[in-house]
Amino acid sequence: MDMMTHMNIGEAARHSGVSAKMIRHYEGIGLIPRASRTYSNYRTYSGKDVHTLRFIRQARSLGFSIKQIEQLLGLWRNQRRPSSKVKALALAHIAELDARIAELEAMKRTLGALAEHCHGDDRPECPILEGLAT
Repeated sequence: MDMMTHMNIGEAARHSGVSAKMIRHYEGIGLIPRASRTYSNYRTYSGKDVHTLRFIRQARSLGFSIKQIEQLLGLWRNQRRPSSKVKALALAHIAELDARIAELEAMKRTLGALAEHCHGDDRPECPILEGLAT
């Protein structure tokens, strides 16, 4: 794809892997600049726009928040930035992921213990529902 090629939102979505709905959302919240418009008021995107959308898609797939992606985009565009700032952002995100993993593991242990005590038969007594009700 040529960097000078201009495409409509459907083509940009196909080339970037970001849905047209999400492209409009990212424009609306200012994560990406507003698209150029044709005379008939259709959005047009350049290869550079698609490259930015791919960057955002990849960052989202790694679980970065919109705020973190704003910071990453700023660092990505600033060719003079120290890589230490990028690494610090990544390490902070890893710490958040570790905390979420610990929460999920605790939920799994609790639910597993409740399920283990449930007979799972025709009896109405159910430790899982009792546990949820307490």
